[in-house]
Amino acid sequence: MYSDADLTDAVASGAIAPQAADALRAFVANRQATSTPDEEQFRLLTGFNDIFVSIATVLLLTSAWWLAGSVNPVLGAATLGGLSWALGEYFTRRRRMALPSILLLASFTGGMFSFGWNMVRMFLPDSLGDSAQWAVVAGAVLAVAATVAHWRRFHVPITIAAGALASVGAAIALLMAIWPNLERGTMVAILICGLGVFALAMRWDMSDRTRTTRRSDVAFWLHLSAAPLIVHPTFQLLGLLDSDGTDLGRAAVAVGVYGLLALVALVVDRRALLVSALFYVLYAISALLKAAGALSFSLALTALVAGSALLVLSAFWHPTRRAVLAAMPSGLRDRVPAA
Repeated sequence: MYSDADLTDAVASGAIAPQAADALRAFVANRQATSTPDEEQFRLLTGFNDIFVSIATVLLLTSAWWLAGSVNPVLGAATLGGLSWALGEYFTRRRRMALPSILLLASFTGGMFSFGWNMVRMFLPDSLGDSAQWAVVAGAVLAVAATVAHWRRFHVPITIAAGALASVGAAIALLMAIWPNLERGTMVAILICGLGVFALAMRWDMSDRTRTTRRSDVAFWLHLSAAPLIVHPTFQLLGLLDSDGTDLGRAAVAVGVYGLLALVALVVDRRALLVSALFYVLYAISALLKAAGALSFSLALTALVAGSALLVLSAFWHPTRRAVLAAMPSGLRDRVPAA
């Protein structure tokens, strides 16, 4: 299986002519009745061998971490991180295998987080405060450094998103360590961080409006990371998840917010926001139906309404997006993928 980014790399290396690559893209787009940018392509599997190697990798890393960790937790974390990096030298750097590369990135970052966590828990006395909170800060900061090193060595597209999430985790952990009783403020901070990650995703997206390079893959993972950071605190601050948060007014607001998210998704041509907010809008529609008296079939009707709406939006994504972009200023329209 070859992605559009593979075609771009092949053209850059001289393996195929640019005209041949463009002709192949046009053929696929005409056959699928859609364009490359609208497909949001990203590479997860290059073949079944990815699954085979991934299973073996999980078994090896889990057993090595378990055995070394039984001697000392710090040794276990170091073993997990070091072995993940060593495997990445072959399966990521040489073989370019997609799914194993993602798993190895996750295990390397997790190992470095665990290393920082256990080091602080081992050497920081509880008399200096809640060592668990500072252990999270140390682990998150080390995870950020790990993703930076991993990106410079391997350039796996998901690495930037992993680093962004680690940075958000470090910031929120530091905030909670300094102000442990800051509850609602934490949700506001997460929302601000989510908007920052979304802005970073848009920066990568705008550098590749045709989505023919790996910069588009980086943007995809960043959008996928930003979506829950934006959606969850937004609906939490609306009170939808409170015990009394199912009243008609707040449920209607939640549906309205989902409509706004759908508009943003159409403009940037990314569906991650819609997927992340789906649970909340299902909850809201169910509340609306219950308020209307449809208690017995609220769940089934909710699934029917939401599923039908998403399928209709998917089927008419292109004409709907063209209409939305036509109403936008040209300066903004020229920064997103063309309709």
